[in-house]
Amino acid sequence: MDMILTLAGQNLLTPMILCFALGGLAALARSDLSVPEAAAKTMALYLLFAIGFKGGVAVSKSGIDGQVLAALGAGIALSFVLPIVAFGLLRVMSRLSAVEAAAVAAHYGSISIVTFATASGILALRGIEAEGYMVAVSAAMESPAIITALWLASRSGQGLRTEPGLWREILLNGSIVLLVGAFAIGMITGPEGMAKVAAFVVAPWQGVLCLFLLDMGLVAGRGLRGARGIIGAGLVAFGVLMPMIGAAAGLGAALLLGLSLGGTVLMMVLAASASYIAVPAAMRVALPEANPSIALTLSLGITFPFNLVFGIPAYLAVAEAILGG
Repeated sequence: MDMILTLAGQNLLTPMILCFALGGLAALARSDLSVPEAAAKTMALYLLFAIGFKGGVAVSKSGIDGQVLAALGAGIALSFVLPIVAFGLLRVMSRLSAVEAAAVAAHYGSISIVTFATASGILALRGIEAEGYMVAVSAAMESPAIITALWLASRSGQGLRTEPGLWREILLNGSIVLLVGAFAIGMITGPEGMAKVAAFVVAPWQGVLCLFLLDMGLVAGRGLRGARGIIGAGLVAFGVLMPMIGAAAGLGAALLLGLSLGGTVLMMVLAASASYIAVPAAMRVALPEANPSIALTLSLGITFPFNLVFGIPAYLAVAEAILGG
C-alpha cells in the first residue's frame, strides 16, 4: 500500500494529471475556461494518430508473431466478457433497468484511449518500455463489448435496434479507423517513416496530451456538476469497483501472455478503463431509450479520474511487485 500511495503522489505531480485537475476544478467552480470544440477534436486526432503510428513502427521492428496474435485474442476475449461482469454488478448495485445496465456495461468492456495514452506517457516518464503491439490490442478491444451489450439487452426483450446504421457505427467509428490506419502506416513505413515525422509525432506528444486532459477535466467536472439525482451511491461504488475488477482480469491475461512490465500495466489499464467516445455513439443507435448521461457520467466523471489519480499508480505498483521493476 505504501508503494501505491507513493506512486499515486508522484502521479499527481505529473503535468498531465495536474492539467486534468485544473480542468475539473475550473468546471466545478463554474469558470468560463473552455477549449474550443474544433481544437479538442484536433488534439484527439493527433493523439490517435501518434499512438497508432508509434505502435506500428514498434511492431515493424519485431514483426507479427504468435505472441502478438495471442495478445489480440486475449484483449478481444476481455472485451467480450467484462460487460457480462459489469451487467451483473449493475443489476445488484443499482436500480437500473436491464437495458440501462446493458448500455452502461458496454462502456466498461470497451476502452478509453486517453487513459491508455496517459498510462503510456507515465510509463515513458519512468523509462518503462512496453510492447508496441499493445496499440493494436487497444483497437481490437473497442467494439466487442458493444456486441455483448446488445446480446444482454436482447435477453430482456426490450429496446434493441439492429438496423444497418448500427454496424456501420461500430465498424467504421472514426477513432478506430484512425488508430488502425495510423498503426498500419507505421508498420509499412517503419523506422524510416518515423525519422521523417518524429518532430511531429514525438516532440509535441506530452504537451498536446496535457492540453487534451485539461479539456477532459472540464468535461468531467461539468458532468459531475450536473449528475445530482442521476448517480446514486451504488453507481458511484460501481464506477470505482469495476475498473479494479477489470485490472485484475487484465493482469491475469498479461501474466498468461508473459508480457513485460510495461505491457502488463497497459493491459491492466485497457481492461480497467471505460469508453466515452466510440460506445456512446453506438448505444445512441442501438438502445436509444437508455439515458446516455448515466454511462457518460460514470465513465468520464468517476472511472476516468479514478484511473488517472489512483488506478494507474496502483496497477503499476502491483505489476512491479509481481514482475519486479
